[in-house]
Amino acid sequence: MSEHRTASIVRTTKETDIRCTLDLDGTGVVDVETGVPFFDHMLDAFGRHGLFDLTVRAQGDVDVDAHHTVEDTGIVLGQAFSTALGDKRGITRFGSQFVPMDEALVLAACDVSGRGQLHYDVALPIEIIGTFDTTLAKEFFIALAANAGVTLHVRSFSGENVHHLIEAAFKAAGRALSAACALNPRIEGVLPSTKGTL
Repeated sequence: MSEHRTASIVRTTKETDIRCTLDLDGTGVVDVETGVPFFDHMLDAFGRHGLFDLTVRAQGDVDVDAHHTVEDTGIVLGQAFSTALGDKRGITRFGSQFVPMDEALVLAACDVSGRGQLHYDVALPIEIIGTFDTTLAKEFFIALAANAGVTLHVRSFSGENVHHLIEAAFKAAGRALSAACALNPRIEGVLPSTKGTL
């Protein structure tokens, strides 16, 4: 592979200003600052375990709450995936990963289908970690899947500690997307679709 598949996306609204660079063929070098410390920790886990080189700089109306910042980061990261994937020729297309984190066990499975959608079933016993509203994890994955054009399933099978559950979800999603985006040398230049389009 002579060139890495990369993208740089900027999105500015009245609520947020987000800049993201993504290298699908990286080594897990992550540098994120969103103003939401727990979310930074989750993005770090996502990138490091997915082996994506990821830089995010986000400024948002976190004085209101973190919703716009988290959701809009998902939008921008999803757009970065879509751009970096290009015409999708030669990709593996499907990926799945179970991730255990102590008592928590989470599955992420994805299809780079062009039909962006999230199916999410992660039982979270509390609603706040520090200052982070745990419902925002789902909002992030909705935005990521929709804008990346990826069908993404995230499902918990066990877990009591909400930090472990969410972190396992981000790690699993990173690993599953990494597998799906990987180039398969057996189908070099071929679009993995019976329809002829993704």
